[in-house]
Amino acid sequence: MMRTDQFVIFDGVCNLCNSTVQFIINRDRKKRFSFTPFQSNIGQDVLKQFGLPATNQLTVVYVKKGVPYMKSKAVLKILRDLGRCWNLLYALIIIPSFIRDLVYDIIAKSRYRLFGKRDSCMVPTPEIMDRFLL
Repeated sequence: MMRTDQFVIFDGVCNLCNSTVQFIINRDRKKRFSFTPFQSNIGQDVLKQFGLPATNQLTVVYVKKGVPYMKSKAVLKILRDLGRCWNLLYALIIIPSFIRDLVYDIIAKSRYRLFGKRDSCMVPTPEIMDRFLL
């Protein structure tokens, strides 16, 4: 069952981003998370709905119950919502956001150089297609 109240908008051509989506899928046994790339119509519509720049793909956006979270806060909330031992990492929220986001921005700006880039968005396999909002 696809969930639209808890989803992640990610850069569909970024290898790091795609690996992160796979990481979440492999650990989300209850299938709480859905996904959509920035490059999709749905991704663009959601960004516009929240007044977020549609061209800025330097951040992951995690939308939970109609509230968008970005950058390090999005990552920490995703880890918390994955449960198990991953939610322990949410303790990093005590680090001031300007420091967390500085580290996030450094990684985001060099992600293509460090991890590579695809020519087009990832195509979900049939086994995980129901987790994607396309």
